[in-house]
Amino acid sequence: MTGRIIVAGSVNTDLVVFADRAPGPGETLAGRDFATLPGGKGANQAVAAAYCGGDVAMAGRVGMDGFGEAARASLTEAGVDIAHLHPTADAPSGIASIVVEAGGENRILVVPGANGRVTPDDLPDLAHAALLVLQLEIPIETVHIAIERAVAEGVACLLNPAPAAPLDLARLRGLAYLVPNRGELAQLTNRPVGRFDEVVAAARRLVRHGIGAVIVTLGADGAVMVTEHRVAHVEAPGVTPLDTTGAGDAFIGCFAATLVRTGDADQALATAVRYAADTVTRRGAQASYHRLSA
Repeated sequence: MTGRIIVAGSVNTDLVVFADRAPGPGETLAGRDFATLPGGKGANQAVAAAYCGGDVAMAGRVGMDGFGEAARASLTEAGVDIAHLHPTADAPSGIASIVVEAGGENRILVVPGANGRVTPDDLPDLAHAALLVLQLEIPIETVHIAIERAVAEGVACLLNPAPAAPLDLARLRGLAYLVPNRGELAQLTNRPVGRFDEVVAAARRLVRHGIGAVIVTLGADGAVMVTEHRVAHVEAPGVTPLDTTGAGDAFIGCFAATLVRTGDADQALATAVRYAADTVTRRGAQASYHRLSA
């Protein structure tokens, strides 16, 4: 399994406030620190994949503004091909307003901006792609069409159904990998997922819809990969979290790059769990990622 990873998705700028806790309704609190950082689930995953050795192209849209220029420069510096990251005149670049609490948990409010203008026509040719990676911060119809196009062309496709949103499961048939977290799995299946066996049962329900493998990220409990015939669970190493922003994206980018490089989904799962756990010990999303040697 060799070739290019194409990530089609969102590119944002993260406006991050670090505080002891998030304010409640009508409450004003003083934050401890502030940072402007590159983000967006698509861009995060592209950077993580590039840092983990992947040949990566980013497809999407940014505004013709300072945030868009900075995002393009950041992706290029990370080694991501941005030939299909299109400047958009009629919308600003996407932003995410993030509050990171003292324990590392985060609360995020996203303004899509140009990400909401991404269409199937923005996708590059898949002829030389090994893997297409998608999320849900671009229009759902664009995501569905991208999956159908990849399946028709015999290109493996990975969907991270985040942020959680209703999906037409019939249009996910042929998807190679679906990678939700526990909450997204619950919304997709309308089933309890509190216990590990419930997670596995819910994932198997999605596999029966024609999805090759469902990989559920479980935070401090690692991740589990469920296919028709087997279950593989990888525990996360013990770390002290500082900021969990972008950890799921780190997992997906690392999984994609390792899978394409080795062709071994089990190795990719284990490597991605370790990589994601490491990122929560540093602040930011892309800022917390590091380059892996092959």
